[in-house]
Amino acid sequence: MAATTPTVAQLRSALGIGTLYTDAVVDEVAQAAQDIVFSYLWKNELNNYAHSNIVGSGTLYFNNSVRNIFYVGQTVAITGNGATFAGNKVITSMTDFSITVTTSHTTPEDIHAVLPFGTVAGTQYTNYATVDAVKNAALMVAIDIWQARQASNAGGISPDFQPSPYRMGNTLTARVRGLLAPYLSPNSLVG
Repeated sequence: MAATTPTVAQLRSALGIGTLYTDAVVDEVAQAAQDIVFSYLWKNELNNYAHSNIVGSGTLYFNNSVRNIFYVGQTVAITGNGATFAGNKVITSMTDFSITVTTSHTTPEDIHAVLPFGTVAGTQYTNYATVDAVKNAALMVAIDIWQARQASNAGGISPDFQPSPYRMGNTLTARVRGLLAPYLSPNSLVG
């Protein structure tokens, strides 16, 4: 994952809290902000809905064609598919809707669902840690998370511009969407 996290020092400075809280507490908020912001960014990855395996290899299945996304011989990072699939794997074969990689499976398993979906990521060509708009969006989200934890009734503004007692709703990311607009994944805009 490309690090977009505001540093502990940046977050301490923006909040004006000095050393009042431990690094672990401040970093937890920074990491949560990164996870939220990063989930909206466009990345070179696809989600697989199922997998199967034979001894020594496994196949991952996708809803979309993978022909122009992945290629035989490419190294991909696989997550969310169990320990035998986890990590960097080389694609050994593929069809329009599946890829096969070498794994440490010792027993065959028929195709079965992966819930929540697993992730297969190719090389990431954009380093979001160097994009100021993304770093600032993560910092703003971290500040909102921190403030909501400290004073949960501080509120935010709802879409109809009325005060809301809950600031961790859909307006959390809406307030930074302008900063993130050039980097948003079309997949994050559904709904």
